[in-house]
Amino acid sequence: MKKVYVYDTTLRDGAQFEGISFSVTDKMRIALKLDELGVDFIEGGWPGSNPKDDEFFAKAAKSLKLKKSKLTAFGSTRRAGTKTASDIVMKGLLKAETKHLTIFGKSWDLHVKSVLKTTLNENLKMIEDSVKYLTKKGRHVIFDAEHFFDGYEDNPKYALETIKAAFNGGAKTLVLCDTNGGGLTSRVFEVVEEVKSVIKAPLGIHVHNDADMAVANSIAAVQAGCEQVQGTFNGYGERCGNANLVSILPTLKFNLGMDCLSKFEFKDLTEASRYIAEIANIKQQDSQPYVGRSAFAHKAGVHVNAVLKNSRSYEHIDPAKVGNKRRMLISELSGKSSIAEKADDMGVKIEKSSKEASTILTHVQNLEKEGYQFELAEASLFLLMKRASDTFKKYFEMKDFRVIIEKRKDGPIVSEATVKLKIGDKVKHTVSLGDGPVHALDQALRKSLVEIYPSLKEMHLSDFRVRVLDERSATAAKVRVLIQSQDSKDSWWTVGVSENIIEASWIALKDSIEYKFVKDNKKKGKKKK
Repeated sequence: MKKVYVYDTTLRDGAQFEGISFSVTDKMRIALKLDELGVDFIEGGWPGSNPKDDEFFAKAAKSLKLKKSKLTAFGSTRRAGTKTASDIVMKGLLKAETKHLTIFGKSWDLHVKSVLKTTLNENLKMIEDSVKYLTKKGRHVIFDAEHFFDGYEDNPKYALETIKAAFNGGAKTLVLCDTNGGGLTSRVFEVVEEVKSVIKAPLGIHVHNDADMAVANSIAAVQAGCEQVQGTFNGYGERCGNANLVSILPTLKFNLGMDCLSKFEFKDLTEASRYIAEIANIKQQDSQPYVGRSAFAHKAGVHVNAVLKNSRSYEHIDPAKVGNKRRMLISELSGKSSIAEKADDMGVKIEKSSKEASTILTHVQNLEKEGYQFELAEASLFLLMKRASDTFKKYFEMKDFRVIIEKRKDGPIVSEATVKLKIGDKVKHTVSLGDGPVHALDQALRKSLVEIYPSLKEMHLSDFRVRVLDERSATAAKVRVLIQSQDSKDSWWTVGVSENIIEASWIALKDSIEYKFVKDNKKKGKKKK
């Protein structure tokens, strides 16, 4: 089994993604998570380039206890025309106190002439001198040949001379970089094979995603002979991002049988991806392969029916291998198999061939035609299923409601809601003020119900979304309202649709409160047992 060394650069290259700014604490937390996962190398940043990275390496030297991973500092070769020992970049790298260092050098003659403004020969000396100096200081040096693939197309002889210079200086791994991210997969494979035939040293691959081919190019490079793969978690990185390790690693492991992480560690992949996304404050893409919320979500009835019979029919891998799970989505495309399976997941017993399954399916199809969508609003879907069964308890019944919005002279806009509910044999008439019409409705509902259902005190609304379903109808268009609610233990989404935003909000609010009661009642039932 071929061993592939995993090199993560989320803390350095990933931090260059637009919208990301890791604190020192963030970087420490991510490093520990990557270590738990078994990543071989963690690139911590560029010491000497900014105070934050200096602080990180100083703190890491004292308190970052890695069990599996090797922390790596990153920098460049010495500057043109300077002595290596006195170069500020070399000093910063050594000050980081990491055993492993990665330095990059120019392998494209265009950059040497146009960016560095030096000679091709001086650039070769810069590479070899820098690697040799750091190696003599007892460091394990990895050399990133920046822009290697572009350089190889323009001047293959010189591109090869740059990595030979690094090898002669003592570099342990030579990393071929597609820095502009425009390489084609077939060409990446060919170039790695050609380099492998003339350079007898371990090779690595570092690819950017500007042509949306970084994952494919990285895998092709490994197949062609690279022993180290570099990338970031969730594909974070400058411009269009870096190669996404979250997609690369399970493909190498489960499709190609290569040794990167253990099967045990792969079970934490989804959790690690979401953990890092949370710290980065970047919403994880639902459609992200392997770990996304939709990666193993099935919507069409034909698909669901087939998956229930044999998961391989519509899943390329068992989701449990990467710590994810299968989801059955209910929509107008669903069949009775989807309804029965989803009901079972939610703890509602409905047989596939039952009348209830047919009723629910018809109801879902009709509601989706009106503009409802239950993929996110699973609490409303749960209630729809429960209401189709004989065991559903109606906690309250709405008789009528009224909302008044008034703008008083020189004063704020005032929202007032009046709610008339039937609770058991009693009818309660309640009035309440709020910051807006939906808040006023919520407050009036609570005032009516909290005396009988005191657990409502711990519940609050945490998100509110409105979607206009047909912009062409302008102000007469239907709107879909999604409401997220939460208590001390859970959060849930409900949905309402109407031409009137207040009515749509009322429907979603009513479901939200009713779901809370059903949930609490279910917990009480378990305690009694």
